[in-house]
Amino acid sequence: MNNKTGALLVVFFLVVMAGIGGAVFTVDETQQVVLTQFGELVGQRPITAAGLYFKLPFVQTANYFDKRILDWDGDADQIPTREKRLIWVDTTARWRIADALKYMQRIRTEPSAQTRLDDIIDAKTREVISSHMLIEVIRNSNRLIEQGETESLGQVSAEFGATALEPITKGRKELSLIILNRAAEAVRDYGIELVDVKITRINYVTEVQQKVYERMISERKRAAEQFRSEGQGKKAEIEGQMAKELEEIRSQAYRKAQEIKGKADAEAIKIYADAYKNDPEFYSFLKALETYRKTITEDTTLMLTTENDLYEYLRGFNDNSQIQ
Repeated sequence: MNNKTGALLVVFFLVVMAGIGGAVFTVDETQQVVLTQFGELVGQRPITAAGLYFKLPFVQTANYFDKRILDWDGDADQIPTREKRLIWVDTTARWRIADALKYMQRIRTEPSAQTRLDDIIDAKTREVISSHMLIEVIRNSNRLIEQGETESLGQVSAEFGATALEPITKGRKELSLIILNRAAEAVRDYGIELVDVKITRINYVTEVQQKVYERMISERKRAAEQFRSEGQGKKAEIEGQMAKELEEIRSQAYRKAQEIKGKADAEAIKIYADAYKNDPEFYSFLKALETYRKTITEDTTLMLTTENDLYEYLRGFNDNSQIQ
């Protein structure tokens, strides 16, 4: 065998091996494959089951596509709400290739799919957000309002509640579902199934933030003033009840004291009456002394006649002192 024959055998061997290698391809659990022959689709369904497969070498091509759920994260977009308030809205989505044949015909590559999703999801998000009030985009439920209606302490007025916590009819969760349904319908023609869409973040533009903060501060001040007013009313009610109870206690105490005093006076009068019965003259003398004690002071000058009982007593007291 000369060198020329050996080289031909090597070339032939390499061609055979390349043909065999080109005739076999594998598909794993995360992939699906679409076969094409000179750019034309082969078969009506993609290969989705994992395993080893064969194709015509040099003629047919295996085009691989991901079978898993893929991420899409959009850029923050400035959108006006129905009341013309500008907000920044961030959205995210999850999608997968549902029809690989259609996907290959219309889009072919994942970057192209991401670009198409950018256009469709951003447009549907703008369409939904701009047709609803800001409160619908921010909140998910009326739970705070329902809780406020059941609380007895610090219950705010209907007018304040309507200003601070307006009831919603849909909420962020339902708006996200509306965006999902509208965008899913639009991307179906590209062989894409949109699994989920979520509004991840909402923020005010700089021009609106200050006004929103001022409104929040104003509403909190109104709430604080409302609570202070209710507190003052409770305080006045408690103080009034306390004064009423105190007056009742004083009234009962005064009545009890008067009853005790009346009984004591009656007992004293009885004692005086008994003493008067036993010795009228002595009783009369004691009463006279008591009268003098209450009416005469150190600066009092008395002019007594010789017939006065006090004079007689004082004279008799003086005589007795001299005798002793």
